[in-house]
Amino acid sequence: MNGPDADGGDVQALDPQQIETYFALTEAVSLLQHQVEQQLQAEGGISTVQFQVLGRLVGARGRATMTQLADGVVYSRSGLTYQAGLMERAGLITREASPDDERATLVAITDKGRALFERVLPGHIQVTRRMLIDPLSDEDIRRLGDIMTRARDHMRAQPPRSARRGRRTGSAS
Repeated sequence: MNGPDADGGDVQALDPQQIETYFALTEAVSLLQHQVEQQLQAEGGISTVQFQVLGRLVGARGRATMTQLADGVVYSRSGLTYQAGLMERAGLITREASPDDERATLVAITDKGRALFERVLPGHIQVTRRMLIDPLSDEDIRRLGDIMTRARDHMRAQPPRSARRGRRTGSAS
């Protein structure tokens, strides 16, 4: 069954295999995210988003702008601002105005944040291995990586959420 899309044109229906694949993907992602969230809370008292922020900062040599982080972890600017406030109060990060762009906020990981990331990372790897890697062959992993990289790159070709205008206008983070 076809129906109108947001622009008024027809949308081609998904066939049963496409629907089954979509729901298998979303269910697998939800199950993995649930296990990861439980591990991060138990071992570090942090959320998945906070773990991703720390990981992005470690990968960015300790510093990034709020906009870079929001785009990297695919999170709203307002939501990330809230999470960053919690992380700053916990001593995991610092925030300051960027010396290069007065509109940008620069985020830096602290020694405490780096230590927390390094402490929870082994458990994160264990959960990821147990839930995702172990039941797949090396060939499955290679193929899944190729498929998901293509899908991600296609999705990333769209403008990032932080570039979209919201209802309110404000300064860039």
